[in-house]
Amino acid sequence: MTSPAPSDSLEGKVAVVTGASRGIGLAAAAALRDRGARVVLTSRSAERAEEAARSLGAGVTGFGAHATDEDAARACVDFTVGTYGRLDILVNNAGTNPAYGPVIDQDHARFAKTMDVNLWAPILWTSLAVRAWMGEHGGAVVNTASIGGLSVAQDVGIYHVSKAALIHLTRQLALELGPQVRVNAIAPGIVRTRLAQALWQENERRVADATPLGRIGEPGDVAGAVAFLAGDGARWITGETLVVDGGQLLAGGVLDNSSGQGS
Repeated sequence: MTSPAPSDSLEGKVAVVTGASRGIGLAAAAALRDRGARVVLTSRSAERAEEAARSLGAGVTGFGAHATDEDAARACVDFTVGTYGRLDILVNNAGTNPAYGPVIDQDHARFAKTMDVNLWAPILWTSLAVRAWMGEHGGAVVNTASIGGLSVAQDVGIYHVSKAALIHLTRQLALELGPQVRVNAIAPGIVRTRLAQALWQENERRVADATPLGRIGEPGDVAGAVAFLAGDGARWITGETLVVDGGQLLAGGVLDNSSGQGS
C-alpha cells in the first residue's frame, strides 16, 4: 500500500528565519506563513525585524538578533519555543560578502566576517534549535547557500568558499542529525536582492540573456523551494542542495564577474 501524497501545508508548524528583513529571507518567511506556519523572522536590527514582520501580517513576529551573536540567537530560540511551544523549521538565511577581490588580497578581518556569518551562524542556530526542540521532536533545517558554492568566478572567491563549505556542512549535519532532523540547502543564482545588487543593477539584460530561463531571479522564485524542503513533501530528502538559478549554472559564463549571491 502506498502512502498518501503529502500536503504542502505547514499548519501547526513554527519556523525561525534568520536574516529575513528583506530579500530571500523575507520571501521565505512569507511562503512559510502562506502555508500555515507561524514565523519568527530575525534581523540585526529589532526595528527592521519588527517592520518586516508587520509587512507580512498575522502569524509573523520580528526579533532582533545578529546571526553570529550567540546570546541573541539563544534568546530568539528560547522566545520561539517559549511563545509557540515548538520550533519545527529553521531557515539559516543570513549572509554577507565583504571580501571582494582576489583571495590572496583579502585580510583576516574580511575572511573572518564572511565565515562567521555564512558558516558559523548556521552551525550556531542549528545547534540551538536541535537542543531546544528538534533533537527530541524532529524538524527541518534549510540553509541558504549559492550557486557560487558550486562554481568559481573572479573576485568573489572567499564568498564562494564559504558557500561551498556551507553545502558540505549541510551534508555533514544531515548525517549527524538524522533521523530526527532533516538538513538541506538551496543554492540560488543571481536574484534581485540588495546583497546581489551590484551584480545585476547595471547589467541586468546581459545576465538575463545568459540565463536559460531568460531573466534574473526574484526572491519569490527561491522561497517556494525553501517551503518545499521544510515541508512533508521533502520528508525523505536530506543532505541535498537544490539549485534554484533559472539555469545559470548550465550557462556557465553567467558567473563571469558575478558571485551568484542570493540571500
